[in-house]
Amino acid sequence: MDYGMKNRLSRLIKPDGRCMFMPIDHGYFLGPTRCLERPGETVKPLLDYCDALFLTRGVLRACIDPAIDKPIILRVSGGPSIVGQDLADELVTTTIEEVIRLNAAAVGISIFVGTDYETQTIMNLAEMINECEDYGIPVMAVTAVGKETEKREARFLSLSCRIAAEMGAKVVKTYWCAKDFDKVVEGCPVPVVMAGGPKCETEREVFDFVYDGLQKGAIGVNLGRNIWQNPNPVAVAKALHAIIHENAKPQEAEDIFNEAKNK
Repeated sequence: MDYGMKNRLSRLIKPDGRCMFMPIDHGYFLGPTRCLERPGETVKPLLDYCDALFLTRGVLRACIDPAIDKPIILRVSGGPSIVGQDLADELVTTTIEEVIRLNAAAVGISIFVGTDYETQTIMNLAEMINECEDYGIPVMAVTAVGKETEKREARFLSLSCRIAAEMGAKVVKTYWCAKDFDKVVEGCPVPVVMAGGPKCETEREVFDFVYDGLQKGAIGVNLGRNIWQNPNPVAVAKALHAIIHENAKPQEAEDIFNEAKNK
């Protein structure tokens, strides 16, 4: 692995081998998502707790202070919206020149295994990897399933993650599942980070699944709505940071959350 690739990955994945990525890319298919109407204002108090931001070039340019010392994972796929025919019908939206111009530490791109657009999106990933490898830029594959939540089980996730790794992704983002998540991670030869998915009912639910996933081999999270849609986002971010980087258990994280919330 070349110096540039190693250097960028070291900025994303901390010396403890863990990471806390924060996605604010939801607007690329959802529009002005609740609490992301002003993305720059949303993330400002949370930057101390996340290790990288995952977002589109438009929001990066329009809303994020260029002076922040926070690695950027650039979302480079898109196309359909939530009201369109099929969320899986994505194409590559951003050139490698744009990735370099924006000084991104990595790029993120979705694949939709098991859909009519499986081959198209896997080829999107493969072609982006081909270009990024020339410049030492890591690619994070996002194993998206759109509205098909029934596919968020170990067998399907294992398939998606392994395909992404086989194509050359350096990191794979996937969903946590209650049963056999360890097998998902074991079957993927590159690091796995957990997606948050729809907002959980309680903070403890978030702390529990993140802790469980880390115990089963994930290196961290790419978590958005369960942080910045919470009425106490800074408290949630602080608690999750403790789980990921300080090995706090769910009860300890809940105590951290309550203490921060009550200040």
